[in-house]
Amino acid sequence: MGRLGDQIGVIRQIPRIQTITWLAFVAGFAVVYFPVLALLVSAWYGSDDFSYGFAIIPIFLYMVWNERNRLAAITPAGSWVGLPVVVGSIAAHLFAQIGEILTLSSVSMVIFIWGCVIFLFGFGVFRACLYPLTFLFLMIPVPSQMYASLTLPLQLLVTRATVVLTSLVGIPVFREGNVINLTERTLQVVQACSGLRSIMTMLTLGAVIGFFTLRSPCTRWGLLLAGIPIAIVINILRLFIMVIVFQFIGIDLTEGPLHTLLGLSVFMVALSFFILVQRGLARCEKYL
Repeated sequence: MGRLGDQIGVIRQIPRIQTITWLAFVAGFAVVYFPVLALLVSAWYGSDDFSYGFAIIPIFLYMVWNERNRLAAITPAGSWVGLPVVVGSIAAHLFAQIGEILTLSSVSMVIFIWGCVIFLFGFGVFRACLYPLTFLFLMIPVPSQMYASLTLPLQLLVTRATVVLTSLVGIPVFREGNVINLTERTLQVVQACSGLRSIMTMLTLGAVIGFFTLRSPCTRWGLLLAGIPIAIVINILRLFIMVIVFQFIGIDLTEGPLHTLLGLSVFMVALSFFILVQRGLARCEKYL
């Protein structure tokens, strides 16, 4: 009886140990990464380019909740492999703090969550939640160095394509770098018009639509990545419409309520592109 009583006592302690482990990881996350979250919120609030970040965590939580039936069918089997992942993420965060690298701290925060899921629940749960867990990376603002290096090529790409389309419809146009010269107007494709903001928004939109409308990881990732060309095409279309409307109607769409209306209209076109791509990928799923 004594040995049986000891075994029962150990079994009764298991939920308590799990609860303590949970609390330890939650407390560790709060202590280590609360300042990082505060800086991310400040970045989202302080820039229109990254304001979409506010939606990432709520969408992530809904994605996980949406998978509740699938997760319920998986028996949690925590793996010690997650522990070095957690420790490594904290080490990366400490290094980032010394070097004042916010992006690395933010990435380490997501990896910390990955490690916690593996350690507490195992690889079965981790694989089931991999898409939502990867989705968390979208809340991290593009590093300023990368933003600067991508902006100019995108500006030039959008400018060149717009000039080609404008020439095809017979409008006299001349390009100087990222400046479009018309007969009565000069349009400059500034950083805000480079399309990088649109790319991040379209990636987020593609990730959400793919998760809720497709079932294969391949097609989901395909729709997410489709956001890049869609964003570029939409940005070229928006600038082309500005040129056409000004040249033939004399209305300036570069600012004011009409500019906002144009942005909403172009967004609806982008959504239509996503729906077309999604339907194509959904048909491909039948053969996967």
